[in-house]
Amino acid sequence: MILSAKFITSAPKFTYELLSSHSQVAFLGRSNVGKSSLINALCKQKQLAKSSSVPGKTQLINFFEVLCKKEEKFSLIFVDLPGFGYAKVSKNLKEIWNKNLDEFLKLQTSIKLFVHLIDCRHFDLDIDTEVDIYLKSFLREDQEILKVFTKIDKLNQSQKAKLKKLYPDSLFVSNSKKIGLEILEKTIIDKALGL
Repeated sequence: MILSAKFITSAPKFTYELLSSHSQVAFLGRSNVGKSSLINALCKQKQLAKSSSVPGKTQLINFFEVLCKKEEKFSLIFVDLPGFGYAKVSKNLKEIWNKNLDEFLKLQTSIKLFVHLIDCRHFDLDIDTEVDIYLKSFLREDQEILKVFTKIDKLNQSQKAKLKKLYPDSLFVSNSKKIGLEILEKTIIDKALGL
């Protein structure tokens, strides 16, 4: 379980100083999918990761040290990545972001788990399919991708059943209704530890 969490640093791109002896968990998804809110919900803090009503507001890679317990205490690093899509910025700036993110994801060997967040109401967008293909193109043997569908309280039972059938290995969460958070917390910890 997660005991506590604190903000460590922000960075625009990969540097070797960002490599860590702790396993890292990278949260990625489209802008406005609820990354920062989910990190806050998992860490039981309202203001840890800054969320914004303006899509694409997170422009830096943000790092949080998360103290966990599973028999013994240990730390993980949660990495909150800039959202893709939406952001109203110049094409040039977007290209720089994409290059920086690409380098970070491929060179940051401490990442053990990619948590790919998808809005359950828009689960079949090309951009999410492309992200999945992209991550699998360089995924190492010691890394995993976990698909997590957010805002699950917005779906009825038959819609949920259909989604579960399409993505049987995925998890469903709702920050506002506190649905699925305990299972996600346990899954993240287990997968980050390679269990």
